[in-house]
Parts: sequence; structure tokens; C-alpha cells
Amino acid sequence: MIPPSVLIVDDEPDIRELVEITLSRMGLRTNAAATLAEAREHLSRQSFDVCITDMRLPDGSGIGLVAEIQQRAPQTPVAVITAYGNAEAAVESLKAGAFDFVSKPVDVAALRKLVDAALRLRGPRPPARESGGELLGEHESIRQLRELVERLARSQAPVHITGESGTGKELVARLIHDRGPRAGCPFVAVNCGAIPNELMESEFFGHLKGSFTGAHRDKAGLFQAAEGGTLFLDEVAELPMHMQVKLLRALQERRVRAVGAEAEVPVNVRVISATHRDLAELVQAGNFRQDLFYRLDVIAVRTPPLRERAGDIPLLAQRILARIAGDAGHAVAPALEPEALDELRRYPFPGNVRELENILERALTLCDGTCIRAADLQLRPATSVADSASGLEQQKEDLERQAIREALQKTRYNKTRAAELLGMSFRSLRYRIKKLGLDRE
Repeated sequence: MIPPSVLIVDDEPDIRELVEITLSRMGLRTNAAATLAEAREHLSRQSFDVCITDMRLPDGSGIGLVAEIQQRAPQTPVAVITAYGNAEAAVESLKAGAFDFVSKPVDVAALRKLVDAALRLRGPRPPARESGGELLGEHESIRQLRELVERLARSQAPVHITGESGTGKELVARLIHDRGPRAGCPFVAVNCGAIPNELMESEFFGHLKGSFTGAHRDKAGLFQAAEGGTLFLDEVAELPMHMQVKLLRALQERRVRAVGAEAEVPVNVRVISATHRDLAELVQAGNFRQDLFYRLDVIAVRTPPLRERAGDIPLLAQRILARIAGDAGHAVAPALEPEALDELRRYPFPGNVRELENILERALTLCDGTCIRAADLQLRPATSVADSASGLEQQKEDLERQAIREALQKTRYNKTRAAELLGMSFRSLRYRIKKLGLDRE
């Protein structure tokens, strides 16, 4: 069997030699180039299983080589060597399509893991997940999302998933994990809004016995639990500012320090984040760090709401009913009457696919066992749903507007003191004043 081949592109002889020796000891064939021109010459003569290139080369940029290989041989993963601490270059390379990056000075263990992961992309693809774990539908937005999942599975770039509650953000994250080279390693999901602030650092990075009251034993954190796999940070917008700083460092350095520990330990984890909120808006308001947003949002993915793809509802309903009926012990799932299907198509689904599941589970209980009628769905009129949603949003804005007015009046329009009174940053208050139109009063 012919061993895999790797193209190494770097103008520093010491780094080329280190990478060549490391990969040769892994049983791989290597070819080395000191310039882009030499690399192109190698690529014109043969194909490679992996390419590792420096960011800066005498006759151009490694980013350009990434783009060229993406065009000529999109199945070849390309890793980029970046200068230590140059987070912008690392993010730029991932956005250009690089599989992953490694920082100088090159860590041999990290390099081995990176190449192992890249080579696993050559193997057979993992089987599709069971019913209930698929991106079902034929709407163009879902077709594009399925294609994007396949592409992202071949990368190690951080992914940020946005979408309304119930649109399947965690499902998308799981599929990216399951279809990629990390599939055999853990997928660890955490809701960032569900962890108490005082326990957050311990939960993420672990702690040593005796490091604080109640720490009766050593405990591994979420990063250690996801070693080799994927850490899914759901509702990442809920992270407090002090944890945003620590998360940013963990992502940049790929190392974490447990509470009470003296030394950092390396971690090999891909981070996928998600939220139903607008992170860019939170950054502008001063409630989310711009540098962390830049690091998380390397590749953005949007999960479409169900109301945008109403034509997929019959297929989704059929599959969901089959699963629910099977779990309940029914031999055959009841059918939806045409009137019931029409009702579902017209319904706006503020809770999206999750709400569809709840509606069908309730209808299965209420129906006669053979078919589901429109009355069994117990849907609220579509207009009242939309009106109540917009009305609730208006009430929230009115309450916020009134609270800001009162705080400004109490502090004689000293915005710094008003922000302290409201428990928000000055920048955030200034943003809310403008957004709510209070600056025009």
C-alpha cells in the first residue's frame, strides 16, 4: 500500500526539516518547496493527500496557495503555518478555505494531530444519522444548508450558527461533527446560559481538588471532555464578559488552565457556537467582545425558520409522526387529513420545527388513532400569533424606554451614572438610547 503524500511549503529550512522528519516518522511521503513557484511545480506533477504551507513566502502568500488548491484539488486539505500570536492571519486562512492552522514555533504533537485529522478525510464518510437527525426538506435554503454542512465537515474552522429557537442549530452542529474527521471523538454540547457565573470557569476548564470550597476532587472541564472532538457552545451570547476573555484566550492559544492549576495544558477541540440573538448587534452595544466575535464567526451559518419553507411541512410532519408513533408503541402512524395539512402550512410556527413536534405529539394523543383532523392540532389563529409576538416586543421596548428615561432623570442626564444605575455599560446605554429613539426626544 502506497503511504499518503504531503507537500510542505516553507522558506525556512529548519521548519521544513522539522515537518519532514515528523511526517516521515509517521510513515508519510513528503515533498518540500521553498517558494510558491516550487509548490506549483510539485502540484503540476502529482497530487497530494495533504498540503502544509507557511503564511509568508518569498514570492507570495500561503493564502493564495490555499485558494489555488481549493480550485484545482478541493479534496486536498491545506493547513497553514502562522506566526505565533497572529490570530488575524489564522482566521484569514480559515476563511480562505484552509483545513486548519498551526502556530510557530511548530508543536510536533499538535502537528501530528492535525495531519491525522486531515488524513481521516480520505476515509469512508460516516453513515447518515437516524430519522430525527437529518436536515429534511427540499426547499432551496435546506438544500444549500446540507451542502454547506458537507463543506464545513472538511474544515476545522470555527462555525457560528444563527437562527430562531427550534430551527435545528444543534442538529447542524452535530452533523458537521458527524460528517468530519472528528466523528469518532466526543461531541459535547453546553447551554452557556444555564451555567451559574461563579461556576463557569470551573465548568469550562476544570478544577483541582481544594482549589475552592466544595472542590472535593479533581474535575475535568468541558474542553477536556471534548478532547479530539467538538465543543458546541449553545446560546454563546449569554456568556458574561469575564468568561468571554477566558474563552478567547483558549481559542487563540489552544491551551486551558484548570482552576487551581499552575500550568496550562494543550487541547485539541473544534468549537461551534450558536445563538438566536444578533451577535454583531451585541458587539455594537458593548455586550459582546468584538475580538471573540471575530474568532467565533469565522464561518457563519443560518438555519431558516419553518415559515420560510412551508412546502417542507408535509414531509417533516410525516417523519415526525412516524417517529412519535413508533416511540409510543403504535404499529402505524395516523395520517394527516388534507384540512389539517392546510392548517399547518398556513401556521407561522414561531417555535419552528420544535413547535411542530409538540403540536403533532399533542394531536397524536387527541386523534382517533387513524387520522389527525384540523381540530386535533389545536392551533391558535395565525394572526393572533403574529400580533402577540409583535405586541410582546413592543411592550418590552416600552418598558426599557421608560426605565432609561427614569434613570436619566434621576441622574440629571449623566449617562455614566445612569448606566451604573441600570447595570449596563456606558456604551450599551448609548446604543439603547439611539435604538429606542430617546436621542430624538
